[in-house]
Amino acid sequence: MKPLIFGIAGGTGSGKSTVARKVAESLPQASVAFLEMDAYYRDFSHLSRHELHHHVNWDHPDAFDVALLASHLEALARGEPIEAPVYEFATHSRSAEVRRVEPADVIVIDGILLLADERLRAVCDVKVYVDADPDIRLVRRIRRDVVDRGRTLDSILDQYLSTVQPMHLQFVEPSKRYADVIVPRGGSNTVAIEMLVAKIQRRLGARSAPVTR
Repeated sequence: MKPLIFGIAGGTGSGKSTVARKVAESLPQASVAFLEMDAYYRDFSHLSRHELHHHVNWDHPDAFDVALLASHLEALARGEPIEAPVYEFATHSRSAEVRRVEPADVIVIDGILLLADERLRAVCDVKVYVDADPDIRLVRRIRRDVVDRGRTLDSILDQYLSTVQPMHLQFVEPSKRYADVIVPRGGSNTVAIEMLVAKIQRRLGARSAPVTR
C-alpha cells in the first residue's frame, strides 16, 4: 500500500511540529515516519562566518536542496527506505551521519517552504498550512534560537527583519493557497487536528479496503 504523504507548511514558529506530533499521536494503529525540510539545507561549511551572515538567505528556496528532498519523498512513496541528511546548524554543514527512514503508513514532512515548490506539492497527498499571528511566531522563534541554538537576541531580530519576514511575505504566505487545509492557531487548535486525523484515517481506510469484483 502506497504511504500517505502528509505535508505541513507554515511560517517560522507557527506550530508545524506541534501539529505533526499531535497528528501522529492520534494515529496509534498506523506507522508514522517524520522528515524535516530543515535537514535538507545545502552544505555551507565552505563559507566564512562573514559570508554566512551576509550572503546566505536561510529563508529563500535556494537555501534548500529541494531536488534531494523531492527524490527522497518519491522513494518513500514507492515504499523504498531513504537515508535522510542530518544538518549541523552550529557549522552550517551536513553531518557525515545520515538517518535511515523506513517507509510507513504515513510520512509526515514539515517545512516553511514546503508548499512553495511545485515538485514537493506534487508528492504530498494532504497539504496543510499552519497559520499563527506574526507576534506569536516571533516570540516562539526567539525562544527556540536562544535556548536551542545559543543565539543572541540582537542577531535573531536582525535576521528576522532582514530576511525572515520579507521571505515569509514573498514565499511562505503566498503558498497558503496551495493548502488543502489551513489550521489557524497551530497546535492549540484541537478541532482542526481532530479533523485532520479523521481525514487521514479515512484515506488509510480507503486504501486498505479490499477490492470487490
